[in-house]
Amino acid sequence: MTSSRDWLAGARPRTWPAAIVPVAVGTAAAENDVDILRAVLALLVALSLQIGVNYANDYSDGIRGTDDRRIGPMRLVASGVAPPGAVKRAALAAFALASVPGIYLSLVTTGWLLLVGALSIGAAWCYTGGPKPYGYRGWGEIFVFVFFGLVASAGSTYLQDERLTALAIGASVPVGLLTVALLITNNLRDLPGDKIVGKYTLAVRIGDRPTRVLYIAIVTMAFLCLPYLSLVRPWALLAFLALPMAFKPIRSVVNGAEGQSLIPVLGATGRLEMVYGLLLVVGLTVGS
Repeated sequence: MTSSRDWLAGARPRTWPAAIVPVAVGTAAAENDVDILRAVLALLVALSLQIGVNYANDYSDGIRGTDDRRIGPMRLVASGVAPPGAVKRAALAAFALASVPGIYLSLVTTGWLLLVGALSIGAAWCYTGGPKPYGYRGWGEIFVFVFFGLVASAGSTYLQDERLTALAIGASVPVGLLTVALLITNNLRDLPGDKIVGKYTLAVRIGDRPTRVLYIAIVTMAFLCLPYLSLVRPWALLAFLALPMAFKPIRSVVNGAEGQSLIPVLGATGRLEMVYGLLLVVGLTVGS
């Protein structure tokens, strides 16, 4: 029997900031008074999609044997803790859960959200699933930036204002960048094993050193976005208070941390995204 603790571990709570932060930032970037119901439902959609993609990756990588050599935390299928069919059903259930509030939000705003939702679920499944998973071809970072940055954050603003603004799009960029930094850290950790099993992530394609440079550049760019945002909401600069949190993971990456040593970097990057996001939310709210 797979325990509830195993299922929670398979849902990978450490990745949840990638769902929470975009919705919070996008909602804070709105010009109208916040509709709490829409914000809560948007968060439910984002969290359900995040959990769904985690289970979907667990299932797809597990049946391909990709996770047999992985270094990171336990995976349900690869470890034999849960049968593949059960993990697949958990992923589909999470996607279905995301669809219910998503359909409601599309009915009260625009039907185009149905297409956006369908594309999001398709992107979540096809990251490692299907006959030609794009995560195995080095496109993961781009899709993560688009769907966990632009779509999730700017989409949350749209739910409040029912239009897109320059601030909404601008605020979504650093959110997407920090989520990409999470993926880069994960792929850097798994680089040796992924290369062996033929999972050609961007890290595998460009190599170890360029991947480390990319991580540093991505995190730096997230902070360089703040001066632009401050032109509209000056208090957005408050997010600079998160900058010291970036020093330790960057130092680890620069010093050549690999394998198990990158797991703390992954956690530190997740905390950086969460604190950066919360500070940005406060700054955008105060300046509205």
